[in-house]
Amino acid sequence: MFYHTDIRRSGSGNIGTTNALRTLGKRGGVAVFLLDFAKGFASAFVPCAVLALMHLAPMEPFMNTTSELALQALAFACCTLGHIFSPWLSFKGGKGIAVAFGCLLPILGPLPWILEFMLFLILAVVSRYVSLGSCAAALSCPFMTAAVFPGNLWVIGFFSIGSLAVVWAHRGNIARLLNGTEKPFSVRSKQR
Repeated sequence: MFYHTDIRRSGSGNIGTTNALRTLGKRGGVAVFLLDFAKGFASAFVPCAVLALMHLAPMEPFMNTTSELALQALAFACCTLGHIFSPWLSFKGGKGIAVAFGCLLPILGPLPWILEFMLFLILAVVSRYVSLGSCAAALSCPFMTAAVFPGNLWVIGFFSIGSLAVVWAHRGNIARLLNGTEKPFSVRSKQR
């Protein structure tokens, strides 16, 4: 809209942060990341805020009841799946990692979220393959969830569904990584 560029027709054709960085530059990429992150955060935070406003649950950050956690985990799965299979884009959306990171913060809390993000960041920076960091973070998410909420099978199950969807969305990247044809990440020098 602001760049008069349809990123679905540029670069990889994906609507996510990496393609936005490559085709629109740093500002456009950061804007896409922040909007996707905010969408994920809202999907996990708003349901619990509504329950608190209706006096059906306390509004204590990161201290959710089992039913709130199940609702948030369902929101994580639905938001991630809705982003990847967007009906407004003929079921061809983004790859879900920024949305997933947004969902994780109000659910897992700051420390587990930081650990997930650092795993992503370290692998992406060291390897220069964002897809490698994304898949590793997605695959570790159900295990992190199990560590934070042991024995809560609904929550772990919903997180597993969302996480596997993120990995599935990266299946082309995984094939290129295995074939040695995946493009390493670099930001164009475009300063928009």
